[in-house]
Amino acid sequence: MHRKVVPDIVNEQRIELLPASTTVREATRNMSERHIGAVLVGTAEDLQGIFTERDVLTRVVARGLDPDSTKLESVMTPNPDTVGPNDIAASVLDRMRESGYRHLPVLAEGKVVGIVSIRDLYAAVKRELEENLQQREAFIFDTGYGTG
Repeated sequence: MHRKVVPDIVNEQRIELLPASTTVREATRNMSERHIGAVLVGTAEDLQGIFTERDVLTRVVARGLDPDSTKLESVMTPNPDTVGPNDIAASVLDRMRESGYRHLPVLAEGKVVGIVSIRDLYAAVKRELEENLQQREAFIFDTGYGTG
């Protein structure tokens, strides 16, 4: 079984997109309250960017910008790479590892349906490996294969 991004990982996620005019302070407060590491910027029909914890460090704090006056549009990653709902979790995980991403927006027919994190993907792939191992053990021990 190959787990897909939707519904195996992103399932009934509350999607909240912030306008590009949102301040960094407002965005980080939102991220903190929701215990998330990234927010999407734009609307469901018009994804403009993604703003992550890493952006806070490298594009705001390290540059000495004021989080109360800096808008997301000036520090977000514009036009981020995306994944589709039918993409396979293990493939997306490989892509994220190779590209250094921790979060990717999920789009279906051009509309935002969620966001997936590398942590979500690791958990899904781990579950799949555990299930495969259990199935193999059941096959080996149920068939008597390997018994003397």
